[in-house]
Amino acid sequence: MMPMTCESSIVSPLLLSRICQAKVDTTRPLLLGNKLSTTTITVSPKTSCIRCIIVRSKFSPKGGSPVEKKKGKKKTGKKEFHLWKSRDSAQSGQKALTLVRTVYKLPNEKEAVYGALDKWTAWETEFPLIAVAKALKILRKRGQWVRVIQVAKWMLSKGQGATMGTYDTLLLAFDMDQRVDEAESLWNMIIHAHMRSVSKRLFSRMISLYDHHDIPDKIIEVFADMEELRVKPDEDTVRRVAKAFRKLGQEEKRKLVIKRYGLKWKYIHFNGERVRVRTEVWGDNESTN
Repeated sequence: MMPMTCESSIVSPLLLSRICQAKVDTTRPLLLGNKLSTTTITVSPKTSCIRCIIVRSKFSPKGGSPVEKKKGKKKTGKKEFHLWKSRDSAQSGQKALTLVRTVYKLPNEKEAVYGALDKWTAWETEFPLIAVAKALKILRKRGQWVRVIQVAKWMLSKGQGATMGTYDTLLLAFDMDQRVDEAESLWNMIIHAHMRSVSKRLFSRMISLYDHHDIPDKIIEVFADMEELRVKPDEDTVRRVAKAFRKLGQEEKRKLVIKRYGLKWKYIHFNGERVRVRTEVWGDNESTN
């Protein structure tokens, strides 16, 4: 590469005539640590030397090399304000396991369980809702329905976790623990307090509970509430309602429910294959059997 001269520099020749000095010898001693080393520096024709850059920064209003600008400029990002607080999910999971272990050791007494749960939350600045929800999920998977009922009732008594998911878990626990009366009282409270926001899932849960305990009258009552609130039932709910009408001897209403809410086609397994049949034909075969 050719050596740099005043004519080939980017800066004005008037300024470089005093400063920029072209040298044929491009070797300069540099200090690396405590030793002097000789390195070869080659300058391209379109770039200026270091002294030229320093002088140009003094005379130009927007002075400063790109390297200096990058080092001196600080990136100030836009501050974002969130309405939610991020919480440590691992910490809530550990708290949930601690709660499950604590509940396992307790007797089936309300005072003992509530006292231990109050001690568990004594040093918390706010109610550990996520940890309790995870603990309920663990207890539900393990089939500990009595513990599910105790923990859910304790949480609701604190004014926390009054959601449709909690009510669904509690209704399932009442169903599995043969507590139909408590489930019915809870259902009446849900209907009166959250009439317009009761989900299809809760209606299906309550109809399944009454079908499990063979109470067709209550199934028809819950189904009447579904129709009044214009909640469309799913396929399993339609089947249970039709079964309840058949037990009550109301065959016309059973056919009307299947016609209005039932699916036109249904898949069944016949001779090891998945076969598509009409729902009306399948309903007729069930009635004959």
